[in-house]
Amino acid sequence: MMREPVVVNGVTRWLKAGESLNQQNEAKEPTVPVLREEIGYVLRDVRQRQGRTLREVSHDARVSLGYLSEVERGQKEASSELLSAITAALDIPLSVMLREVSDRIAVEEAVQIPDTIPAELAHRYAQQQQQGPGYNRGDQLANR
Repeated sequence: MMREPVVVNGVTRWLKAGESLNQQNEAKEPTVPVLREEIGYVLRDVRQRQGRTLREVSHDARVSLGYLSEVERGQKEASSELLSAITAALDIPLSVMLREVSDRIAVEEAVQIPDTIPAELAHRYAQQQQQGPGYNRGDQLANR
């Protein structure tokens, strides 16, 4: 069976050749993604892309090597403080890591994430730009 890579919101999935993401999502039963596993997958992927070892990252994050390994394998729930230390050691913003996790979960849940800005948000953004640099979101909320 031939497989080909398909990238959705920066997440690469391997699909059967000639099969679309929608066809694959319709064919499989809905699964419930486990957040700790998705976080672990993303952390391991980032570390490996950087060519770093568990030992290096655990030292920089001041986390035991065994615990970091368990987090990467999705066996341990990492606290927000621990995730912050690990992402700092990997030199990536926590928000970027969480976004990648979110995108992976969206793909798993077969949620279609638009690559464009909805018209309503684009219109609001244009209004904000016209009001200039002194514009404050709090002003908009107060005027409702």
